[in-house]
This record gives sequence, C-alpha cells and structure tokens, in this order.
Amino acid sequence: MAYLDSRLRRWVTVYLPLLAFLFVLLFPFYWMGMTAFKPNEELVSKAANPFWINNPTIVHFEKLLFDTSYPQWMWNTVVVSVIATFTSLAASVFAAYAIERLRYKGSRQVGLAIFLAYLVPPSILFIPLAAIVVQLGLYDTRWALILTYPTFLIPFCTWLLMGYFRSIPYELEECALIDGATRWQVLIKIILPLAVPGLISAGIFAFTLSWNEFIYALTFISSSETKTVPVGVVTELVEGDVYHWGPLMAGALLGSLPVAVLYSFFVEYYVSGMTGAVKE
Repeated sequence: MAYLDSRLRRWVTVYLPLLAFLFVLLFPFYWMGMTAFKPNEELVSKAANPFWINNPTIVHFEKLLFDTSYPQWMWNTVVVSVIATFTSLAASVFAAYAIERLRYKGSRQVGLAIFLAYLVPPSILFIPLAAIVVQLGLYDTRWALILTYPTFLIPFCTWLLMGYFRSIPYELEECALIDGATRWQVLIKIILPLAVPGLISAGIFAFTLSWNEFIYALTFISSSETKTVPVGVVTELVEGDVYHWGPLMAGALLGSLPVAVLYSFFVEYYVSGMTGAVKE
C-alpha cells in the first residue's frame, strides 16, 4: 500500500474510479427522480434542462396513487414476496443442512445439481409451469406466483446456505450429539443461531428476486387488481405507443424504495453472509 502514499496516486487509483462507479450506479436513480417530479410541460419541452427541475410537481404521484391500482399492486408484491421468501428460506435451510452436515455419499453431486437448477432460465420454465398453474386452477391468483417463485429461489438460497453451513465447525455439532441432542435440536439451537448472517443474506436475495420478478408475473396474472408492481407499472401505464413517463418513473421510484431500505438495514449481515458463502 506504499504506492498510495501520495495524494495524486490516491486520486488516480482510488477516488476517481470510485466516483465514476458511483456516478454510473446512481445516475439512473437521479434521472428517475427528476422525471417523476417534472411537470409534463418540461418533459416534452426541448428547451427545458433535462438534468434539473424548474417547477417540481407531485401530480405524477397523485395520478399513480389515486387514478391507478398501484397501492393494490404494491400490496400484492409485498404479500407474494414475503410468503415466497420465507417458504423458500425454510426449504433451503433443510436442504442445505442435509447436504452439508449429514455427510452421505453423493451429497456434493446433489448440491451441484441444485445449483445447476438455478441456472435454468425462467424463459424455459414458465411454459410448463403455466400449464400446471392452469390445471390447478390458480391462474390469475397470487398463489400462482407464491407457488412458482420458489422454483428459482430455493436452488439459489440452498447454494448460498451450503457455503455458510460449511464454515460452521463440525465439532460444535458433534459435542451436542454426544450430549444427547437430536438433529432437530442441533439445527434449531446451534446451527441456525450461528448462521443468522447467512440466513439474512439469502433472505435479502430471495426477497429482491421475488420483488423484481417479471416473466412469471406477466404470464400467470391478467387482471389489474392482482398484478405486481413490475408488471402493473409497465402494462397499465403504457398505452400503445404512449408512455406516461411521469407516472412510470414515479412507480419505479416507489417500487425501488422497499428493497433499498431493506439493504440499508441489513448490509452488514449481507456482506458477512456472502463472505461465509464464498470463503471455501
């Protein structure tokens, strides 16, 4: 690190790349916020400054919240994401524990197969899943999404928790078994408390994937009152070749806030969980 002793070298190798990274990362959110608060006159005017607002307005938010079903879309997204996340996390805990801690023959191959299942693109899976959803009578209901989202959440969460469970010393589990604890007690009282960062990290990932999912929600949902935010904003605020940019950006901005708040509260656990998952 002696290379960074001079101020010029620090600016060239650290500060300027970080500033460029932050600009690329945050500029879309800035543009989204500017568009959401701009009046229609400034949005269509060539003379208006595209990077600033002269007369901010909240008319786009009023239209979004009171003239569309956006509150219902938001509620549907919350319900589907929360239930799918907790269901997938529960299944992933049992799968990851069985693969990493029970030491049976072929466990590594099973773990690899689960991870490879995550790599199957949703554009291939949604066709057979659509047939199953229709046969079960779940089409155009929130249960169609709640039951199909775990198909891509469980493989990823299982792979993530496998790496974290692998970092927990086996001696703790062996001592508990010698003292008479059952496998269930070992999992609940020893493994899970030590794996809280990994659980939070997997939960954040699962919630984010559920919140932003588009293909399944577009395929399995048709009525406006059952849509989620990603689908409702795109399908209801675009009429033919007319894009209502103000409400569109307002909906995108409000839809991104819950995930941003979630990451801000659990960022330390998230980093710790990711470190535990990839250290080996």
